[in-house]
Amino acid sequence: MRLAALRSVWACAPPVQPASAPRAPTAQAAAPSESPIAYGPPDAALLDFLRGRGRASELSPQQTIDRTLQLLSENGRFERFLRVVGSEPPRVRAMLGALGEELEKDQKSIARLRASLNLFSRFEFGAFAALRHARKWQAKEPR
Repeated sequence: MRLAALRSVWACAPPVQPASAPRAPTAQAAAPSESPIAYGPPDAALLDFLRGRGRASELSPQQTIDRTLQLLSENGRFERFLRVVGSEPPRVRAMLGALGEELEKDQKSIARLRASLNLFSRFEFGAFAALRHARKWQAKEPR
């Protein structure tokens, strides 16, 4: 009986397209402004990378920072992150603030990030401790 149920599920599933086949646009891709939070897998992966303090990087700390700054400056990604960062841990908000200052982003947005942090807390920035504005954003001194 389980096999029959599994077959019926597979029969209803849409066919899998090869990676090289063009994908049909989804509703989210067609109208990102309709969704309050319109970020996809690349954004989620970068946000997860920030949560992990860049530990997964095989690059040097400076190369990691440079590559992250490059990724954050693409396609309004930093602005999308600002919309969801309120639900992130304070450490991630602090790192994003330091990265935003490095990218010379809107000072109003940066001020909102800073206001969301406890002034007496210090955060482990990992690979991002070498950011120019890390100490200003309450990064702990590297060991």
